[in-house]
Amino acid sequence: MLIYNKSNHRFFTEKIRKPSEDEVVWIRLRSPNEQEIRHVLEDLFQCHSLMIEDCIKLNQRPKMDKYKDNIFISFFAVNEVYQAQEIALVIGSNYVISIYQEDIPVLDKLYDELQKYEGKMNYSGQILYHILDRCVDEYAQLADHIEDKVEEWEVAIHENPYAKIAQDVFHLKRVIHSLRRIFVEERTVIGSITHQQFPYMSAEGDIYFVDIFDHISRVLDSIDIFRDSLTGLLDMQISMKSDRMNEIMKTLTIFSTIFLPLSFIVGLYGMNLKNIPEYSWNYGYEYVWGLMIILIVSMWYFFKRKKWW
Repeated sequence: MLIYNKSNHRFFTEKIRKPSEDEVVWIRLRSPNEQEIRHVLEDLFQCHSLMIEDCIKLNQRPKMDKYKDNIFISFFAVNEVYQAQEIALVIGSNYVISIYQEDIPVLDKLYDELQKYEGKMNYSGQILYHILDRCVDEYAQLADHIEDKVEEWEVAIHENPYAKIAQDVFHLKRVIHSLRRIFVEERTVIGSITHQQFPYMSAEGDIYFVDIFDHISRVLDSIDIFRDSLTGLLDMQISMKSDRMNEIMKTLTIFSTIFLPLSFIVGLYGMNLKNIPEYSWNYGYEYVWGLMIILIVSMWYFFKRKKWW
């Protein structure tokens, strides 16, 4: 665990133990077993049995539960492949305990940074702020990445309406739907913190959580825009495919229409009947060719005037 001694302003790490009154600690439990969780929460900090159960299962939706001596918060980080990773947070007067199953790089970076810069661990609420703030900052980066992906697909569709992106778009829509549900509930949690005067923070500390609330609200606005954009993207691809197909059908129809009278002429003079006058003409062959050329030019001119071609 990471310990900050407020009397001598020193940072150091030790094995997990109960902190003294002049210490503020951050305890990280990464992929712990049930015995480890019970030892820390029950034996060292005398946490409520319901809180211990939530920390063991780690299958909660974002929420905040207040108990007599501490607070439980369930929050989520998001990795590079858009998977939500649950973090169980137990906050007391001078400690923060974070419990999670998989590696979360943003917490590792924060753990290292807190040891380098003084003034970021004066209160347990300050540690909580930094954890939530880093997670929400990752949401903003995720939103930027999704925006780039949507723009990339838009360009691909404009260049080739038959680009095979439908499966990726549907997958991203499902991911966004799941993340949006999480973000909405997390915004409610942060709103509760800002409106209830979080007990483990300094008097002016609420403004920091208001800033997180503003950031996650912006992310949610972006997520809603992306959902509409992805739906519009598929509609645009279907529309462009239909337009392209209509152009192809129009071209084929024009060619068929041009060759239809030519086929009639060829069929007419291809009949094996006697007494067809053109058979006895010296220039009958040239006459047929001239007639067909005149028909082709006339129909081409007619289509152009009508702007059908």
